[in-house]
Amino acid sequence: MLSRRLPSTAVSFSWRRSRLPNLVPTQTVQRVQTSLESLSVCPNKVCMIAFCYSTSPQISADLTDLIPQPPSKQGPLQPGLYLVGTPIGNLEDITLRALRVLKSANVILSEDTRHSGKLLHHYNIKTPLLSYHKFNETQREQTVLKRLKEGEIVALISDAGMPGISDPGTELAKLCVHENIPVIPIPGPSAFVAALSASGLSTDEFTFVGFLSKHAGSRRERLMVSANEATTQIFYVPPHKLRQFLEEASSLFGVTRQCVIAREITKVHEEFWRGTLGEAEEVFSTRTPRGEITVLVERKENSPVETPSESQLEDELRDLISNGHSLSTAVKLVADGTSVRKKTIYSIALRKFGKQLGSESHEDPCKRQLE
Repeated sequence: MLSRRLPSTAVSFSWRRSRLPNLVPTQTVQRVQTSLESLSVCPNKVCMIAFCYSTSPQISADLTDLIPQPPSKQGPLQPGLYLVGTPIGNLEDITLRALRVLKSANVILSEDTRHSGKLLHHYNIKTPLLSYHKFNETQREQTVLKRLKEGEIVALISDAGMPGISDPGTELAKLCVHENIPVIPIPGPSAFVAALSASGLSTDEFTFVGFLSKHAGSRRERLMVSANEATTQIFYVPPHKLRQFLEEASSLFGVTRQCVIAREITKVHEEFWRGTLGEAEEVFSTRTPRGEITVLVERKENSPVETPSESQLEDELRDLISNGHSLSTAVKLVADGTSVRKKTIYSIALRKFGKQLGSESHEDPCKRQLE
């Protein structure tokens, strides 16, 4: 089979037994060498095949160093900020380019140096780490900017996935762009992309929301928008807040909306739970899962628009106002999620809540927008 895959290709072998003490059995080396030397080859082309026999993850980095590295077509790395994607659970999910950048950088900015240290140790990378997280990024920016202006190669990694995607990195990238310092992405794993690809929900269009606000009013406002979008909605949800999320989502999306709860993606206990929001709320009411969670909710299907009753509109307005929204903001949010005219909703709001609010009159900015 191998000879058919390599027609008119010569194979060059270099067996350095002395450099692999006690790692590869002698019989294995001899069998592989004999099999490969029997291939039909062509003297005009050369191809190198490297075999690594690993019995322990501790020697993976040592064996990697023994494989001859061909010269990169890109040449030496240029100075700049490199946003490097790292594994979201499985250490094997990292690109050769990412490893090259991490080895070549002058410094690696890391969200958690202890966590990232395990990754670097696994691949025998000696580049120094510098902590860079949401609590110190403002203080670090000028120091990092100075090093970049001096021509250094700075790599930025998060605990998992791509920097800047629900992780530190966005502000530093903006600063570098403003200062005309190159910002180079090194693509890697992303939890929400992996979850979406295996979810079974529509991937034609999707909205990545990420983590919701801790403030109840802002959270409800965002969920109301998501509930009415014709795209798959994707959220990052902390395990201890999953029950709260499902309760709020069920009330706004509806209990029959399909959802997927992806947990511990690429890890040993990876799990994809599928069902309706109502079923999920029931299942997870007594179960608190562990690990990283991505929740995907199916898009709103285009269907005949049902006009809500006046009492339903009142209930939505009351909920928003009780959560601290002004009358005009509440009217806008309700109007965005219904086919009822904004002017009609505003009239209901004034009639039912205008007196109790007091601070908003008929001269409210919302009314001026309607006229």
